[in-house]
Amino acid sequence: MKTPEEVRQEVSQAYTKAVKKLPVVGGCCSEPAQKGVAVKLGGYRAEELAEIPAGAVVDSFGCGNPVAMAELRPGEVVLDLGSGAGIDLFLAAKRVGPTGRAIGIDMTDPMLARARENIRAGGFTNVEVRKGIIEDLPVDGESVDWVISNCVINLSPEKPKVFREIARVLKPGGRMLVSDIVAEDLPEAVRSDPALYCSCVAGAISERDYVAGLRAAGLTDVEVRERLVYDADQLEAFFASELDGCGCGPRVSTPELREAARAMLGKIWSAKIYAQKPRGPG
Repeated sequence: MKTPEEVRQEVSQAYTKAVKKLPVVGGCCSEPAQKGVAVKLGGYRAEELAEIPAGAVVDSFGCGNPVAMAELRPGEVVLDLGSGAGIDLFLAAKRVGPTGRAIGIDMTDPMLARARENIRAGGFTNVEVRKGIIEDLPVDGESVDWVISNCVINLSPEKPKVFREIARVLKPGGRMLVSDIVAEDLPEAVRSDPALYCSCVAGAISERDYVAGLRAAGLTDVEVRERLVYDADQLEAFFASELDGCGCGPRVSTPELREAARAMLGKIWSAKIYAQKPRGPG
């Protein structure tokens, strides 16, 4: 069995490869399948994407738009777990305005470098990114109003630690809204596949366990606010992009992709999950 650190290293390497992936020139195909093609940009409006750096949009690997449903207010501090190139970080920064702050955490150096390029390109003065893991956040306790995240917590090999860290960094009365992949009754062959772990499938827990984990960490008012259950076509397209091998197509054949999609139909969906930290006495 792999250690949590070994799992994190595999995930970091996969996303390093994804963010560095470039079109193939003069090769067997014009462009490799982009990671996240089937689920990225869910719920984003074209007009809001037009207001942030294009690089943050191209390198987005999320499964929803947590900012859309978060009731962010000017002056608040927002923490984005696994902020990547910054798409949700920048949208949050615009919501909280110049008197607020948006902080991103990511463990992958190329992602952090891309995010800093995008911060400069967008002229953001209320955004910063920090290197760290979401199981041990480089953030002071009770210092943020909101925690957001987009298809990242499912990648953690130590999810209870992540839930406890969310509870630790939130101010009393602070709130969390994340978009994430959840899954029910996946075959063991799926659970043990490293590529499917890095592609947000094999490491996903059930919605029931997700909610229970947040409650066990001391958060309250936990609820699922939105669900998107993927159909067979979406799952097939998702697997084709995520299991890209040489950059010239998926590592498995189309019939195998269809079979995998059928086997997991109705078992994988994107959920927006909300929770709040109790305000405490008085």
